[in-house]
Amino acid sequence: MSVVRLEKNNGIATVSLNRPEKRNAMSFALLRELVETAKKIKKDKSIRCVILTGEAEVFSAGIDLSDLNNPKNRAYAAWELLKPGQSLFQKAFLIWQELPVPVIAAIEGYCFGAGMQLALAADIRVAHQNTQMSIMESRWGLVPDMGLTRSLKGLIGLDLAKELTLTARIFDAAYAHQIGLVTHLDEKPLAKAQALAEEMLQRSPDALMASKFVLDAMEHRPNKSLRMEKIWQFKLLLGKNSQLARKKDKNPDINFLPRQYK
Repeated sequence: MSVVRLEKNNGIATVSLNRPEKRNAMSFALLRELVETAKKIKKDKSIRCVILTGEAEVFSAGIDLSDLNNPKNRAYAAWELLKPGQSLFQKAFLIWQELPVPVIAAIEGYCFGAGMQLALAADIRVAHQNTQMSIMESRWGLVPDMGLTRSLKGLIGLDLAKELTLTARIFDAAYAHQIGLVTHLDEKPLAKAQALAEEMLQRSPDALMASKFVLDAMEHRPNKSLRMEKIWQFKLLLGKNSQLARKKDKNPDINFLPRQYK
């Protein structure tokens, strides 16, 4: 059985962590499937938006410690941490930021450790107010190493980021919303995420991609963001979907073409 389930419906891809018996704890196999699933989505230009969620109304209870403690896996993990470039643990999360489509996390139940880092890698987070959340790695004598230094940047202040990381405190999504870690609170996070995705489907897929990349540059590559604005605007003006967008504003029945740019 696949530990990551991918469903596609009218341009929306729903990616579900599928280890309900383990509260969707992240095994090494699950991390690999996250990478492969994201690669499939990137190649599929019919997909316009992604929703990340977990089966059985649980997002993820974090890394699977039993999997991590396996001697064979520990040796593999050591190599991943020592080799040049991104490790598997970073790639499985940061790859969602690199997708040319918006990514929305629909969060319920537990969102701990690795689960929290996956949620933070999404562009937008919708959570049930009672969801329990934590940057939990220090509880296990570890440091967050799944791209947190990129995905957390700009969401909250450095002092608060240190406090939550150093204490490994568990807090609810209502508090996370208050401090800016969660975008929306909703009694039905998946339904809210689907509604947001459907709203985005009314926009040009090329404009969605360009806007995501330009706004990410504003935070992570500010010295290049102004140049990127100009480059993407030039490309969009030459594209067919930009012309369709202006027509669609008067005639909502007009459909966009598949994404033109990569």
